[in-house]
Amino acid sequence: MSMTDNDSSFDQNGKRLENAEATSRPIHAKQREAQPKGAIDRGNKPIDHAEAAKRFLAAPEHLKFHDERLWDLRQKRDKQMHGLPEWEELRSLASAIKEHTLTHLDTYLEQFEAAAIANGATVHWAKDGDEHNRIVLGILRDHNAKTLIKSKSMLTEECGMRHFLTDQGITITETDLGERIQQLDNEAPSHVVVPSVHKLRSDISDVFARTLGTEPGNDDPHYLAESQRMTTRPLILEADAGMTGGNFIIAETGTVVTCTNEGNADLSANTPKLHIVSVGIEKLLPRVEHLGVFIRLLSRSALGSPITQYTSHFRAPRRGAEMHIVLVDNGRSARLALPEFWTSLKCIRCGACMNTCPVYRRSGGLSYGFTYSGPIGLVIDPTFNKHKFSNLPFASTLNGSCTNVCPTKINLHEQIYAWRKVMADTHEVPFAKKTVMQAAGVVLGNPKLYRAAIATADKALFSLPRFALYSRMNAWGKGRENPATPGQNFHVWWAKNRAAKAATAKNGAVKS
Repeated sequence: MSMTDNDSSFDQNGKRLENAEATSRPIHAKQREAQPKGAIDRGNKPIDHAEAAKRFLAAPEHLKFHDERLWDLRQKRDKQMHGLPEWEELRSLASAIKEHTLTHLDTYLEQFEAAAIANGATVHWAKDGDEHNRIVLGILRDHNAKTLIKSKSMLTEECGMRHFLTDQGITITETDLGERIQQLDNEAPSHVVVPSVHKLRSDISDVFARTLGTEPGNDDPHYLAESQRMTTRPLILEADAGMTGGNFIIAETGTVVTCTNEGNADLSANTPKLHIVSVGIEKLLPRVEHLGVFIRLLSRSALGSPITQYTSHFRAPRRGAEMHIVLVDNGRSARLALPEFWTSLKCIRCGACMNTCPVYRRSGGLSYGFTYSGPIGLVIDPTFNKHKFSNLPFASTLNGSCTNVCPTKINLHEQIYAWRKVMADTHEVPFAKKTVMQAAGVVLGNPKLYRAAIATADKALFSLPRFALYSRMNAWGKGRENPATPGQNFHVWWAKNRAAKAATAKNGAVKS
């Protein structure tokens, strides 16, 4: 949601506050514009990211806001990074801790289970999303629970839990503001940290007017946030059960740790007498002392703020209440066995790779067609369905910025490239793209043919009329101008200026 200038954004001396998501500089849309929708799901057919991205690019107000808003978070992240001399040491520590934990995952999972049970919690194991959903439904039915409040959880989105439980007669209320907006609009989150970042204030105003009865056309952020709060709080107070995810779980103590800025995880965990935790098995850390490394990295990487407003530790059920922890695999063990992709399990869902990615910022998270988008989505999504997400690894420039900002040093751009090779080797690349790449390989592999092709292309760019250059065959020209042709290529320049000198130097070296 875009912000407006207000007294809370400045200190007593009139200086704009530096930290936290809500103090970003105002970005105002010049005119109302329909929100572009995400990728079209055609069952098991490949997601067409390019088609969805094209629609997002055709909405200039949304494109401008989305691009600038996320780049603002990237800049704040950089400022926090430069303020910590030990930043790279923290990244190396985080990567090493995660690598150690993942290579000893069975041991630490058993240790966590034993500690959690000793604390009074009940531990469940789910091999996939379907089993996770059945376990949660069983817990709710055992307690005759009909209403569930929950804080933000990408895992439950991944498992399709909300739709499953709704079909079973369970009423679910998202308590995170961004997730609530997306729920009311019947949309998936587009970002792992800021779920509705693709929406303008006018979009949110329309959603609230339609679903909460707010004043049509009133897009004041404070009014909208307060309206959501006033309509959601009664649902929180009356809920039969509460659910949270977990940013981290500690094997040593059996503790679940959540990091939020709205306090909604604490409300979800502490208001009802039944607290359900859904968490992926990769969220483990061995000891409490390791947690500090990740807490210092998480919010700085995600939002450019030193720490989240709430870092909550749930270790045992409250007196008279119950705590159930569902540990979910859902393909994580299989990913752990993939030599080129297992380190993607180090991800702490900070969204830094999304904030810096030029493709994500200009195509929107919903264009990826699944829970995880941006660079981490290009790596994770194909592990769930290689065919359906076969196009995603090509939605990248491979510039490496994602790898540079990842707090756990996942080599994202290299894994994206590795997925491209997998798709080519397993015949998941579209015929047209495969044919073009094969032709390019022939040209690039033959120096004489390459130089002839370059000369021909230069002449064509210089002499052909615009309608011929910017035809339907020129995908590059649909969104940008063709590059200007150089006066001469490097090979010609070298032959003219350096070849004779190089030959003379070589002959002199031989004679000596």
